[in-house]
Amino acid sequence: MNLAAPGHRVTIATRASALARWQAGAVAARLGAAHPGLRCELLVVDTAGDRIQDRPIPELGGQGVFVKEVQSAVLAGRADIAVHSAKDLPSLPTEGLVIAAYPERADPRDALVGADLAGLAEGATVATGSVRRRAQLAAARGDLRFVDLRGNIATRLGKVPPGGAVVVALAALARLGLADRVAEVLEPGVVLPQVGQGALAVECREGDQAAAGLLDELDDLGVRAEVEAERAFLACLGGGCDLPVGALARVAGARLEIEALVVGNDGVARRGRRRGPTSTGEDLGRDLAAELVGPGGPTRR
Repeated sequence: MNLAAPGHRVTIATRASALARWQAGAVAARLGAAHPGLRCELLVVDTAGDRIQDRPIPELGGQGVFVKEVQSAVLAGRADIAVHSAKDLPSLPTEGLVIAAYPERADPRDALVGADLAGLAEGATVATGSVRRRAQLAAARGDLRFVDLRGNIATRLGKVPPGGAVVVALAALARLGLADRVAEVLEPGVVLPQVGQGALAVECREGDQAAAGLLDELDDLGVRAEVEAERAFLACLGGGCDLPVGALARVAGARLEIEALVVGNDGVARRGRRRGPTSTGEDLGRDLAAELVGPGGPTRR
């Protein structure tokens, strides 16, 4: 079957949030531009992570709480492809699915909304549900207080503590036209981003050559090398968004550099960096994980 034939319909599964719809719409626009006449429609799927807002993500099962139902729609044949934030995907592959495309990546850094880091008063409150963000900000400013935060971007921006700040992904703000709300972009030397942050991952069924062929020209090989290196690092730790770890890989020509951080049970942050040929990115990620995890390695919190 030729999915790219004029008039053919491709169904794209996505979460219901405004950001997820934007991301799916961006992929649909890219597909439409590459294949004139192709019709794309969105299948909006309710996920456990979106339904249950009064419990921390680790209590909901951690990895996959924002993607399982979306993936199920593809596996069941109700959709042809699924669009995810790459940071939401489990670190290990999902049986029956393949990541057919990693489109161009947005800025992966985190940002503060409310006040910048230097402008936060002593003992100010920062709202974030991420143990990764908390651990790194606490290392930069040991006086800060932290409160949990869940919800979509609009909800988070509406909960800036008085005199404090919330932490959100810069890519999310930019995609929703809210970059003017940024008080400070946090450099990786202060806060390393989550694995896959800023990147999109587009899945299809394993063996679905028609869908894979359709997505092939959306796949950015540089972004794929970066995200796969980061995901290999995380997979070696057996974790997801409920671990205090961060990683960022960058491709320059035929070379890749990955920097990562692990906060151990002892509260000590261990940073490391590996460089090598782009083709060895996953090995670099795995080697860096082995280097950083020692007797005080991370546990779920």
